[in-house]
Amino acid sequence: MQLQEAQETVDHWIKTIGVRYYGELTNVAILMEETGELARLMARLYGEQSFKRPEDEADAPAQLADEFADVLFVLICLANQTGVNLTEALRKNLDKKTKRDAERHRNNPKLRE
Repeated sequence: MQLQEAQETVDHWIKTIGVRYYGELTNVAILMEETGELARLMARLYGEQSFKRPEDEADAPAQLADEFADVLFVLICLANQTGVNLTEALRKNLDKKTKRDAERHRNNPKLRE
């Protein structure tokens, strides 16, 4: 699925199943909540935190994908609400990063291993 198609699909879902978009500030709060859930899981999978119950670890890879999707869904909602074309925004952002960081990362000794 391309970003534009994802934006259209989410918009259609919101208007047919979700009734309407939440307000932008509500969606920002939801985005922070979902990001926190993703961060909590990442800390347990890749960081030093342990799972509270061993059975939670078995389901973690599927849960990780779901948490990423939750964050992406709300981010797409916000883009739709504010009129941001994510395809164009990402293209411009990558161009900016490429011009700005072309030598910076290559010359960073911390990134060499």
